[in-house]
Amino acid sequence: MNILLRGLVVWLALSCAACVSLSETQRNRAASIAVAARSHVVDCSAPNACAQPSPLRELSDRAVAESTTQAPRHYALILDRGSDALLARINLIRSARSRIDVQTYIFDKDDSARLVLDELLAASRRGVKVRLLIDQLSAIPDLGILAALSGSHVNFEIRIYNPSFRKAKLNYFDYAGSVLCCFRRFNQRMHTKLILVDAAVGITGGRNYQDDYFDWDAEYNFRDRDVLVAGPASREMAANFDAFWNARRSIPVERLNDVGRKLLKEGVPAMPPDAFLRPERVAALSAEASDQAQIRDRLVQAAMPVGAVKYVADLPQKHRRERPANAAPAVPELKTLIAGAQSEVLIQTPYLVMSDAAQDLFRELHQRKPPPQVVVSTNSLAATDNAVVYSMSFKYKRRYLREFGFRIYEYKPFPEDAPVDYAALMPDGPPIEIRERFRGPSGSIGPSSRSTGAGETTRRLQRTESRPSFLSSGAASEPLPLKRAGVRIGLHAKSMVIDNRIGVIGTHNFDPRSENYNTESAVVIDDAAFAQALAASIRRDTSPENSWVIAPRAKPPVLSGLDYSLGKVSEALPLFDLWPWRYATSYQFKPGLDCPMPVPSNDPAFHRCYEAVGDFPEVNVGPKWLYTRLLTAFGAGLVPIL
Repeated sequence: MNILLRGLVVWLALSCAACVSLSETQRNRAASIAVAARSHVVDCSAPNACAQPSPLRELSDRAVAESTTQAPRHYALILDRGSDALLARINLIRSARSRIDVQTYIFDKDDSARLVLDELLAASRRGVKVRLLIDQLSAIPDLGILAALSGSHVNFEIRIYNPSFRKAKLNYFDYAGSVLCCFRRFNQRMHTKLILVDAAVGITGGRNYQDDYFDWDAEYNFRDRDVLVAGPASREMAANFDAFWNARRSIPVERLNDVGRKLLKEGVPAMPPDAFLRPERVAALSAEASDQAQIRDRLVQAAMPVGAVKYVADLPQKHRRERPANAAPAVPELKTLIAGAQSEVLIQTPYLVMSDAAQDLFRELHQRKPPPQVVVSTNSLAATDNAVVYSMSFKYKRRYLREFGFRIYEYKPFPEDAPVDYAALMPDGPPIEIRERFRGPSGSIGPSSRSTGAGETTRRLQRTESRPSFLSSGAASEPLPLKRAGVRIGLHAKSMVIDNRIGVIGTHNFDPRSENYNTESAVVIDDAAFAQALAASIRRDTSPENSWVIAPRAKPPVLSGLDYSLGKVSEALPLFDLWPWRYATSYQFKPGLDCPMPVPSNDPAFHRCYEAVGDFPEVNVGPKWLYTRLLTAFGAGLVPIL
C-alpha cells in the first residue's frame, strides 16, 4: 500500500508538472519577450560607471598594491553585526565599477532584500554588469518580481540553481513529488553564499538576504557572521562563481516554466513598488551607506591586514554522481585543519549533528595524549529555528561529552550581550528599564522580556535555511514557544578557530547535509591576530550572559552506574531511545564570592558555581516539546539528511 501510494503521488506530481511544462519553442518565445523588454539605457558614461568612492573598495586597491606573487596581501573584516553586514553590502554595490556577482541560498522580498535588489538594479542602470544566482528552494517567492527582473535591463541577469520541475516557485505537491521521485537531486542545494564586487572585494559567510539575517526582524533574528576579504583571493571567488553561473543546473529565470508562462501571458510586468515595513530604517541605512566617514569609522578601521587567504569552495560538480576529485574541497579542508590541531579547536555551528566520519575524527582527536580541547558553541532548543535537528543533538550529548571531550555551550534565546542592534528591531527602541536590565559588559542592549508590540503588528512567515517558502506557514514551522515574550535570537554563524592561529568563516554547518548534499564555501586565514579576534567573538557568545553550559548531571547517591549504563544502551538503539534520565543537562553560572568567574565543566568547583536549569530551559513545555522528545526517540534515521 505504501509503495502504491508513493507511486500515485509521483505519477500525479509528474503529470501536473507535464501539464504546466513549456515546450522548447515556448521557452524560446518567453526568453525573447524578456530580452526584447530589457532597457539599454545607461545613466552614466564615465569609465568607472559613476561608482561611489568607498573606503571599503579602496582596501582592495591597497591590498593589490602591497602584494607580490610570493607574499600576497589581504584585508579581512569580521562582520558580526547584522546592520554592519547590510551596510557593507550596500556601500560595496554603490562602489562597483564594472561587475557585481551575488550567489545565495535565500533571497526574500522583505525590507533588507528589497533594498539590496533596488541597489543591484540601480547599479545595472549605471553600467555595471550584475549577475544574481539563487538556489531554487528559497528563491524570491514572487513570480511577478522574477518576471520583472528577467526583462529589467540588459546589464542585469538572474538565474535559479537546480530548479525542480523547471519551476522557480514550488508548492506542497511539487515538494512531495520531488522528494519521492528524485530525492537525492532535490536535496542537492547550492548553500554557497557570496557577494563579489569587481572581482576585488568579496563577502561570504552565513547570511542570506532576509530581514532576520540583518537584525531587522521584530520576532526572530539570527546571530550570524560574515567575513569581507579584499585582495588577490577575490580572483578565486570569481572563478568559483563563474563555475556555478555556467553550470547546467543554473537556469535563466525567463526559461523556467512558471516564469515563462507568466511572460507569455502578460509580457514583462513592471517591478512592484517598494512597500517597506519600516521605510525610515531603510532610508537611514541608505544614507549611512553613502557616508564615507561612517563607513571608515564603523567598518574600515576594524579591517585587519593579513597575508595569504584561502577561499575553499565546492564546485557544482559536487552534485554529479561521478564527480571529479576536486569538486568538493570544503569538507576535506576543514577535516585537515581539525586533525592538525595541537591545543584547541573552537567551533561555532547552529546545528550539532555529526556524520560518522566526523565522529570518528573527534573520537581519534580525544584519544591523543594530551588531547586538544574542543569547545563548541551551538543553539539551545529555545534558540534554534529547527527543533528536529536539535533533537538529534540532544540524543547524542553523552557521546559528545564523554567520547569526544566536547565542552558545549548552547545559545540563549535572549542573550544579554550579543552584537545585535536591538534599537533597529523596535520602532521606538527598547524601554528604559529593559536597557538597564540587559546592558551587558560591552554596553550592548539585550532584548525585551515582554512583548514590544512590534512583533504583534509585524508578524510574518518565517523562512529559514531549514524551511523554504512553501513550508513557512502553520505552527509546525515556528520556533518552539517560550516562557516569555521578546525578540528571540538564534545562532546561525559557522566559524572555527584552530590553536588560536587559524580562523575559518564560511557556510558549512559541520553536519552531514553540508558534507553530502550542499555546496559550501569557507575563507581560511592563517593569521594569529585574525584568529584571536574571531575566537574572542565566539567566546563572547559562550559567556554566561549568552549561553548555558552543557555538563553531566551531579551523580545520584545510588544506582548512578546503572543509570549511566541504561542511558548509554538506550542512546545506541537506532530507534527506541526512551530512557527518561539523560546523562547531561543545562547549567547557568551563579556568580558569588566563592565563584568570581566561570569555570569549565570538568573543574571540581563546577557544581558549586553552576545550577542546573533543566534539559530545555526557557522552553514552554507542551505538545511541541513532546514532539521534539519523540523525534529524539525515533528520529535517528533522519541524521544523514539533517
